[in-house]
Amino acid sequence: MEEAERHYLPALGKRWLLPLYDPLLWLLGADQPKRLLIDQAGIRSGFRVLDVGCGTGSLAVLLKKLHPEADVVGLDPDLAALSTGRRKAHRATLAIEFDHGFSDHLPYADSSFDRVFSSFMIHHLAPKERGATLLEIRRVIKPHGSVHVLDFAPHDGTSHGHRFHLAPHADERFEGHMTDLMKVAGFGDAREVTRGKIIFGAIAYYSAQAAG
Repeated sequence: MEEAERHYLPALGKRWLLPLYDPLLWLLGADQPKRLLIDQAGIRSGFRVLDVGCGTGSLAVLLKKLHPEADVVGLDPDLAALSTGRRKAHRATLAIEFDHGFSDHLPYADSSFDRVFSSFMIHHLAPKERGATLLEIRRVIKPHGSVHVLDFAPHDGTSHGHRFHLAPHADERFEGHMTDLMKVAGFGDAREVTRGKIIFGAIAYYSAQAAG
């Protein structure tokens, strides 16, 4: 199947809802935890950084604002969301590269990035796509680089941490298994860094290292 023909879940589940996505997340405070995700990554001058499933570019823009000396790239399958991200970057006079593509088939050479981020994206993927995505992320990370993931976490061992969501695979729980997926993909020091909470429910931060 051609990449352009692949199915993906747009923001809020419907393409026509895209203009409401950023205002809704702002009202609900869903963007605030992204600063902590960035802070945990230890970005330095000259790093090349990738935001996989960047959507409308909120994390990529924040990354560039906090670390103007880094080279920031965002990737997403939604062309309309990418256009929104480019407009945000243009308004903020930030040089950010926005690329079209899918997380399990990254259009980048091996060892291209020092840091890779994923924010509220992996739970959207089908189970087989999650492992493939982490394998691709591992491929494009430089030796001694790292991946940093923010996503929903369960309240307990049996239920989802998020009260509601439009992801078609939200009932196929991966929370609690994120570190296992990272290890299978070849990462070391895979761990849950900390947890937090937003209006949607509990969230978790994960990180893992690429071997040298």
